[in-house]
Order: sequence, then structure tokens, then C-alpha cells
Amino acid sequence: MTDLLIDKLPKAELHLHIEGTLEPEMMLALAKRNNVTLPYDTVEEIRAAYDFDGLQDFLDLYYAGMSVLIEERDFHDLTWAYLEKMANQGVTHVEIFFDPQGHTDRGVAFETALGGIVTALEQGQREFGITSRLIMCFLRHLPEEQAFDALHSACRHKEHIHAVGLDSGEAGNPPENFVRVYAAARAEGFLAVAHAGEEGPAQYVTDALDILCVSRVDHGNHALDDPALVARLARQKTPLTMCPLSNLRLRGIATMEDHPLKRAMDAGLLVTVNSDDPSYFGGYINDNYRAVKDALSLSPDDIVTLAKNSFAASFLPDKEKQAGIDAVARHADGFARDAD
Repeated sequence: MTDLLIDKLPKAELHLHIEGTLEPEMMLALAKRNNVTLPYDTVEEIRAAYDFDGLQDFLDLYYAGMSVLIEERDFHDLTWAYLEKMANQGVTHVEIFFDPQGHTDRGVAFETALGGIVTALEQGQREFGITSRLIMCFLRHLPEEQAFDALHSACRHKEHIHAVGLDSGEAGNPPENFVRVYAAARAEGFLAVAHAGEEGPAQYVTDALDILCVSRVDHGNHALDDPALVARLARQKTPLTMCPLSNLRLRGIATMEDHPLKRAMDAGLLVTVNSDDPSYFGGYINDNYRAVKDALSLSPDDIVTLAKNSFAASFLPDKEKQAGIDAVARHADGFARDAD
């Protein structure tokens, strides 16, 4: 019954890399459409490459997959395919990342990627009622000077880009490397998030809060290693956008039973469940809910709390946040009555 609750509950997804929704079938189709040569000939060969040893191993394949995204319609088709899935999983709001440097570095214009994503998001709101916010990420393995180039492009499109983020390989690429560009982004009116504490230490989470001034932390698993930081996150109600299947597939945890999500909830943290790069990690948002439900023995009340958290942690206006939370409560009440 709890699986049915997961399927039906309204929810928001706050940690989703749109390039990470590129399914093998679409990868091959776009490669053919755009005359791109891949090192794989079949869907089975691509899926066989998904046995990652860690984050960098995944990123190598992730960036190779990006090579098929060339025309604006490619980005539209990619985003639309994701939204169609979300319309069937109870998702009513998405806040998605895109990586412009992963495209501009190979000659695809910033506006080409942005245009395709935005037209799909607008269509998603018209046809499915799914609202959205777009977050532009800086690639942390590249120099900060290149991040400034991306920021300058984003400043031309403030009507479409809501916040900036920081992703790619965390090890050896601390938040302090991006202090100046984050300060510039905040001065331009962008909100800020950052990946921290996925493979990096708790200190990276602290630094993301203190020197990047983020509004929420993406992943944040290793924050649980520092009791003082946990108390601070609980006190400040700083959201963590956790991604269980991603952590398992990238070997950040040995088993799903080791995932810190339930410990974070019990500590009073504002935790959310998300899918990160679902094509590569074996599941979209409801698959992630089910994975932690099974492994961590989450109750229906826990599932409802996570769904409510997804709206509370979003960048929606307060009135729309509350509307999402209220919708979760109504569905949960209906589920409870039906179960009786």
C-alpha cells in the first residue's frame, strides 16, 4: 500500500540534472540524427557501461553522452521526455540543473541549450501543470574564470534562470574555489545551491553555507559526520536534496540500508528525495522513494513528510509552497481513509 501512496502523492523534485535523464534509446537516436559517433552501438552496450566505480567513472560516461545534444530540439526532446515521466509520478514542480559549460566547451551555444530546455518546461506547465525553476550549474573541475563566462551568459536570461549551482567531481574541488563567482551571482540576484558532502567531507557543507551562502545543500550526506553541523542544519532548516540511488550506484554507500536519510530525518533535518541522474542510476523519483522506504523501513508518515519537505525546500513563493504541502496532506488523508 505504501508504494501506491508514493505513486499518488504530489511531490517536487529539486535535484535533477537534465543531461542525466538521457536514456540509452534517446542517446542512440540523437547520435543518428546528428551524425555523432559513439563508442557504443546498442542500448545493451550503453547499459553495460553503467557499472561505475565512483563519481569520476560516471562523469566520463555522462560527458560522452552529452555529445549527442547539439540542436535546440535535442534539448527540448530531452527535457520533454523527463517531464512526461514526471507527469505520471505525481510530480507537480521541478527544479532542474543544466550544465552549459558541458555544451559551450564543445561548440554548442548557451542559448541553444537554454532555448530547448525552456520551451519544454513551458510546454510542461501548459500540458501537465508542472511548474519549474531552472538552475545553472558551474562545473567545479574547471577554473573559476570559465564559470564567470557562464554567469555572464546567464545574466542575459534572468527571466529563465533562477539560481546557480555547483556540480561535477567534488574531490579536490572545494567550494572555496568558487567564492568570487558565487558572490557575483548573488549580486546579480541569483539564488545559490551547491553539491557538497557527496564524496567531499562535512567541511565542504560548512563552506558551502558560509562562503558560498547557499540556500540549500545538494546531497549533504557527510554533514551527518559532524554533530555540530547537524544541529546547525536542523536549527536553520537548511534543506538537503538527497539522492539515494545515485549514492548507491556511485558507491558512496555500500548498501541502501547504510543511507543516512532516515538518520537525517530523525535529527530534524529538512530532507528531500530526488533522482539526480536517473537514466544512469537506475531510477526516477518514485524509484528513489521506494528504495529508501524498503531499505530504511520508512512509514507512510515518513513518506508524507518527505513529500511535504520537497515543497517546503523549493524555490516556490510561500503561497505556492503551502499549496503543495496542503495537496500532499489531502492526498495522504484520502489514502488513509481508503486504507481503512
